[in-house]
Amino acid sequence: MKKIGIILAAACCLCVTSCLKSLDTKPLNETDFTSDVAYGNEEGNYVAGLAKIYYCFINQWDLQVADMGSSELIRALWNINECSTDEAKSAMQADSWVKDINENGWSTAENAATYAVYARCMHAISYVNEFLRQTTEEILAERGVDSALSQKIIGMRQEARIIRVYMYWVMLDTFGDVPFVTEDSEFGTYVPEQAKRADVFDYVVTELKEVTENPATPAAGSNYPRVDKGTAWGMLTRLYVNAGVYTGTARWEDAKNACEEVFKLGYDLCPEYAWLFRGDNGENPESRKEIMFAVYYDGVKSTWKWGGTNYLSIGASQGIDDENGLFCIGLRDHWASIRAPYEFARDMFAVSNQDYTAGTYDCADDRGKLFHIKGRQEEMKDLSVFTQGWSVFKYNNTPHDQTLEQFRDIAATRNFSSIDFPIMRLAEVYLNYAEACLHLNQKDAAIPFLNKLRTRAHTSTISDYDADWLLAERGRELYWEALRRVDLIRFDKFCSGTYLWKYKGGSYNGQSIPEFRKVFAIPPSEISSNKKLNQNPGYEN
Repeated sequence: MKKIGIILAAACCLCVTSCLKSLDTKPLNETDFTSDVAYGNEEGNYVAGLAKIYYCFINQWDLQVADMGSSELIRALWNINECSTDEAKSAMQADSWVKDINENGWSTAENAATYAVYARCMHAISYVNEFLRQTTEEILAERGVDSALSQKIIGMRQEARIIRVYMYWVMLDTFGDVPFVTEDSEFGTYVPEQAKRADVFDYVVTELKEVTENPATPAAGSNYPRVDKGTAWGMLTRLYVNAGVYTGTARWEDAKNACEEVFKLGYDLCPEYAWLFRGDNGENPESRKEIMFAVYYDGVKSTWKWGGTNYLSIGASQGIDDENGLFCIGLRDHWASIRAPYEFARDMFAVSNQDYTAGTYDCADDRGKLFHIKGRQEEMKDLSVFTQGWSVFKYNNTPHDQTLEQFRDIAATRNFSSIDFPIMRLAEVYLNYAEACLHLNQKDAAIPFLNKLRTRAHTSTISDYDADWLLAERGRELYWEALRRVDLIRFDKFCSGTYLWKYKGGSYNGQSIPEFRKVFAIPPSEISSNKKLNQNPGYEN
């Protein structure tokens, strides 16, 4: 198994610049150890350089925030894309981001979640740029790198480019117009210009097209959990379905075509939905058939990680859930910090006959059977009270082929999750395909793919669908995967006064929110340090 996580620990010692103003710099002292010296002609050095880029997904050590764990990219991105919607709320009211994100009231005030997203993405982009500078054909030849290793490095370069695309996608989706810098930008104390959202979109689409055409790009499904050609095509489907939001011009035909390219690559659905989010999802060949890119977590070899799936599993449970000494999520720790509103379970899955004493409820959809309700309350009258709302046990560290009883003794020793976080999986591409077909009046082509998802969930199949049904189906299939805010914006529900949820806009019963909140404020520290940046409209004061 190609797990670059084996060497991620080495990347921990590589310091991240604390200033984002100058994204690409060399040491001022010419005798200091520099990248061009570090790489040399040994393969391991280039793998370590690539590992440093991947590490940006899970790094939590170097930002000046009150809670290190909240500075990890996956956790921060999940918080802003889920707790700002109908799918999740946080009870950790002491954290600086919680009230603002829970109630859609963020401003230019310093916000740990949005700052973490901004900083982690820009750091990753700068690392990619440096890796690409250090791996050109000319430089490799000067170092005496042989042809076999050069070919491997060319493949690594394509991986780096895909990761840069992902980071730029997060940036343009979250902040709109963003600082833009590549390996071809001026080097040294260069201060990046702010690029228009549509221009960044065009750039990342072009990058992905080039990567998919490059024969050195790792083949789809060959590189888990690292990125590959399948990841690139999957990202293109995501970008194209959101093109109308990002550029003002829809790209539904391109979205459909990109999805059809994915269908040629040999992916398949995991036979059981729950297996996709178990502690062995990276080792289980059935779940790996579907996952096109995942962030790697190893709770045994790599500990002291408070973000990612550790946050999503431990954060969703509390001590009273481990009844009779069972570890309900395959881990011994509990934070009691995040949960779903009952209304989401009701509206998405038509749950009924809930018994909060016995912890049972009825649901005719396997995807909706991953809630935990014992000891909970339906109404979320006070967001700081964890027992109000429904807990989500979707992320479960127990292996797919073991019961809680069988895993009990091992779970008692586990503090950290080994669940890989799926960034892109085939099910999303099926749903993207259905959305493109809906807009192209070709729904019949997509219905078989939607029914594959519903058959897996052991729920009723369909013969027709519309936009509202499709948005709900995305909620059923992709809930708690850090995509809900993106979907609600695209379906014109995020700010609308006709689609409400508890605490939307700071009102208990929900209310509309201003359109400018479709993007977040650029962190004020970055506005003050880079005079080329303009704050997003609505956040100027």
